[in-house]
Amino acid sequence: MGKVTGFLEIQRKKWPTRPVVERLRDWKEIYLAYPVEDLKKQAARCMDCGIPFCHQGCPLGNIIPDWNDLVYKDRWRDASERLHATNNFPEWTGRLCPAPCEGSCVLGINDDAVTIKAVEERISERAFDEGWVVPEPPAVRTGKKVAVVGSGPAGLAAAQQLNRAGHVVTVLERADRIGGLLRYGIPEFKMEKRILERRLAIMEKEGIAFRTNCHVGVTVPVAALRGEFDALVLAGGACEPRDLRVPGRELRGIHFAMEYLTLQNKRCEGDAIPDERFITAQGKRVVIIGGGDTGADCLGTVHRQGAVSVHQFELLPRPPDTRAPDNPWPQWPNILRVSGAHEEGGERVYSVSTERFTGDAEGRVRRLHAVQVEMVREGGRLDFKRVPGSEFTLECELVLLAMGFLGAEKPGMLADLGVTLTERGNVWRDARWMTSVPGVFTCGDMQRGQSLIVWAIAEGRSAARGVDLYLMGKSELPAPLP
Repeated sequence: MGKVTGFLEIQRKKWPTRPVVERLRDWKEIYLAYPVEDLKKQAARCMDCGIPFCHQGCPLGNIIPDWNDLVYKDRWRDASERLHATNNFPEWTGRLCPAPCEGSCVLGINDDAVTIKAVEERISERAFDEGWVVPEPPAVRTGKKVAVVGSGPAGLAAAQQLNRAGHVVTVLERADRIGGLLRYGIPEFKMEKRILERRLAIMEKEGIAFRTNCHVGVTVPVAALRGEFDALVLAGGACEPRDLRVPGRELRGIHFAMEYLTLQNKRCEGDAIPDERFITAQGKRVVIIGGGDTGADCLGTVHRQGAVSVHQFELLPRPPDTRAPDNPWPQWPNILRVSGAHEEGGERVYSVSTERFTGDAEGRVRRLHAVQVEMVREGGRLDFKRVPGSEFTLECELVLLAMGFLGAEKPGMLADLGVTLTERGNVWRDARWMTSVPGVFTCGDMQRGQSLIVWAIAEGRSAARGVDLYLMGKSELPAPLP
């Protein structure tokens, strides 16, 4: 621990951000660098809790008390080494992870949790600034070749771990750039893509090969991969979006969130997207259906594009400001969360269900018809019932569907491989992360379902060990958490 009485003397301090009026004019990250002296004080709040439940909350098992203590003592390089020992990409999780570790912080029982996420981000940035993060190619190659299909955080974590084990690793990505949802799903204001490029450049120098525009099962035959590589890792994510099948869904101006976010990210990359293909909120009344992180990403993007108004719908009731009695520590706190995008404006509407859309003579959406709902439990099942007389109509010209994902896309690669699926439609795997097809492994959202970046990295690391065991009969890669 840092300062023995730190948690008694120091209050949690909010991560500083750029003023709203300034950040809405550009696509740069909203967070400012946390002042070092202030951050050391925040790290000093980490107390000698005996059993650090933050480990239980973090899928990676980050050794959080250790690097909090090291930051407080100004031993930044040691803190970086301790952080990178369990996390391949702390510069990404420090920006994008919702910090389940903070939800499990013992201090959170009766006070504000330690600012773990902010400390993690500063350690990773200090490491890059000081030149401590350098390529680490393996000393010996095994001669085994592994293909990783998908270049999101799960695929990249698996690739880096397998490369460290000495295997020849190739990452295949169906898009035109590497990064998966890190590239085209996460807006620039949450993570500038230079942060992604910086890590990819290191991975290339470590010997990892990247192939873009390779849609396995479509443009790249599965049989060809099986013949070229000794093992495959399927890390293609859960890309099948949940649709809203109501009357009027076919109207123009109703889009999936990822279609919308991808186009804006491409423009931020400098791609020339024709106006007729580009989806913009400029001058429009916008409704975002879905109250999660993807909905918040759409919200921040809508603000920057110049929407006239924006409403974000959520089927569930408004969460409480503090833990409910049936949501005790150290469970993940189901409380109201205000992201940077929510600070920028827009109206959040809870307990509402969209019933239909109507449009104009040209087939464009003009109105959304919805109703208030009540959440009830009947026979142990959760259900939503219409509140009589609560129907309402909202004028809109753009509707974004951000209601989550149903799992991996089935046609193409998965169908050609013939892998077994779970009841939920995810790719089945055994205890060593192998699918029902020998030599084919899986990790991340493709086998877990839609989840967090920290889970993706953890599963990529675990799957890499499974592949190494399969190829070599033993492995020195870190064992996965139980």
